[in-house]
Amino acid sequence: MLIQTKYHGELNIEEQEVLRFETGIPGFLEEKAFALLSLDENLWILQSITTPQLAFVVTNPFLFFKGYEFQLSEQVKELLNIQSEEEVSVLSILTVAEHFQNSTANLQAPIIVNMRTKDAKQVILTDTNYQTKHVLAG
Repeated sequence: MLIQTKYHGELNIEEQEVLRFETGIPGFLEEKAFALLSLDENLWILQSITTPQLAFVVTNPFLFFKGYEFQLSEQVKELLNIQSEEEVSVLSILTVAEHFQNSTANLQAPIIVNMRTKDAKQVILTDTNYQTKHVLAG
């Protein structure tokens, strides 16, 4: 499938690689399909399939925050058809600053992806000290 992207121009992606957000992303509830495009070894672009200008820079939060942990509710596991921890990928949306070391990660609302089924959801964690802006590097 041919898509227009914010940072990569026109790209051909495989339909089976599209991440499906059944309930959309908070603030973008109508956006249900995204592609995960490589930016570098630790950064990706979560690109809307239908809206070229809607793209988020994301990373694996465990690369930057070694103690990051949370529990997924049974409801989320069921919604995403998660059968084992091994099929789960966690992403955090970044707010990229002019000087990258000042960029922040949203640890309060991780994106959970079932890599087997490509089902995805942004989960808002409650009863946590995580916030929407954690600096990546001091």
